[in-house]
Amino acid sequence: MAKFELKLPKMGESVAEATLTNWLKEVGDTIEADEAVLEIATDKVDSEVPSEVNGVLVEKLFNVDDVVQVGQTIAIIEIAGGGNGTEKAVAENAPSSEALPTAAKTTESAAIEVEKQVETAKQVTQSPIENKGDRFYSPLVKNIASAENISQAELDGISGTGKDGRVTKNDILGYVENRSSAKAQPQQTQPQAVTEAKSPETAKPKAPISVSGEDEIVEMTRMGKLIAHHMVESTQTSAHVQSFVECDVTNV
Repeated sequence: MAKFELKLPKMGESVAEATLTNWLKEVGDTIEADEAVLEIATDKVDSEVPSEVNGVLVEKLFNVDDVVQVGQTIAIIEIAGGGNGTEKAVAENAPSSEALPTAAKTTESAAIEVEKQVETAKQVTQSPIENKGDRFYSPLVKNIASAENISQAELDGISGTGKDGRVTKNDILGYVENRSSAKAQPQQTQPQAVTEAKSPETAKPKAPISVSGEDEIVEMTRMGKLIAHHMVESTQTSAHVQSFVECDVTNV
């Protein structure tokens, strides 16, 4: 079957590399076009890298915390519906000159199919949903929101179960399903709204409690490490304290 090289996309003129922070898919997982495969972080922003084709993840070329250059191949995806297996079967069953045109047509059709999938993925990523806030939405989530006529205000109100509260594919699909059922049963929605209105009175924020009295060590985020690094570098390169000492040496 045909294989597709997933590369680190360009994220701006000043961004030349990114750190791989998390793999969202494992080897053998099925991937849909425009579905997030991994998460990356740069000095400016955290983002997700989506797949451009439908297929199966067959190889991961980098590990978590590795630094990847823009344009480098991150993973190998086996495209669904490739033509290599068909070509091999034709060659084994009928090794004559008539098999050559058939194999050529199969290869050409597979290449056209890959190009169509790539073009479709590029069109999907250009979603009309604009994120005016600080919350990150993957291209797949934006595409679903656009297809289901979900406004930006509704999208911002969805509770995310992903990393750092991000909205995942399952979150937005669940919202669409609940919204459809709410329209079908408008009378049952009113008592639920009253119950939800009373919930803030009893809800209390949960603070971390240390039973043993020992300190809890929490690893710094990548952004926190960058901030700490620049603060230390600032103290090493510029003077933060200036002192003057006067001495009268007239009688010396």
